[in-house]
This record gives sequence, structure tokens and C-alpha cells, in this order.
Amino acid sequence: MPDGFVNAYDVRVRFAETDAQGIAHHAAYVVWLEVARVAYLADHAGGYRSIQAQGIEALTTSVQLDYARPAHFDDVLTVHLRCVDVRGARFRYEYLLEREGELIATASTGHATVDRSSGAPTRVPAWFAEAVARAERPR
Repeated sequence: MPDGFVNAYDVRVRFAETDAQGIAHHAAYVVWLEVARVAYLADHAGGYRSIQAQGIEALTTSVQLDYARPAHFDDVLTVHLRCVDVRGARFRYEYLLEREGELIATASTGHATVDRSSGAPTRVPAWFAEAVARAERPR
């Protein structure tokens, strides 16, 4: 596990995510980040539905991706992620995508919590911040 990362999820590059040469399309990476993020929330915060049940939405406000190597059809990629900078109504995830230890890409996504009814920014709930703190403890 790379330094500072204690959570990881595997994704397999599907044929539909590739071009005629079998190379993964750049937009597929955003989907893989979301797959890992939703799995992280399921493992550590009761799942995205539990956030919604509390009357909150966690919106994606930014995506940054840096590609190091191409991913190919049927590759199994490991998406390492960590949730950082939880404060106010915002938090961020950082990611490393690897194929058998080889760096494929680095990324980050920014998020903001809003009231589900009004759309107004609202503080990250204490229970969510605590769940993230537990999830990020070294094992």
C-alpha cells in the first residue's frame, strides 16, 4: 500500500471503456474514482444512501486527473484513496491508480455537503467526519 493510503478497491477495465486500440478512454477514470469512493463510503460511513437519509447530498465540485500510463482492456487496477481536508462543508479525496504496482494515474476530487431540500451548503456532519477519521487510521 502506498504511503498514507490505507484503503483500496479494485476495478477491471471493461471493453466498453476502451477505444479501438484497447486503451481506456480518459473519461473512464472518473467513473473508477466514483466506484472506489462509493465503496469507501459503504465500508466506512454507512453508504451514500445513509448520507442522503440524513438530508444531505455530497456534491462533486472538482476533479483533477494526471495520467502516467495507459490502462488497457481487462486490466485490473487498484484505486488507492484517502479522504482528507474534512472541514466546514467541504472534503477532498486523493487517489493513486495502479496496475500491479505500476502507477497509472493520480487524482483528486473535491466535494461539498449541501442540504438535500434547499441545496444550501451545510457543515459536514460530525458522524461523517468521525467515520472518515476512523477509516484513515493506519492499520
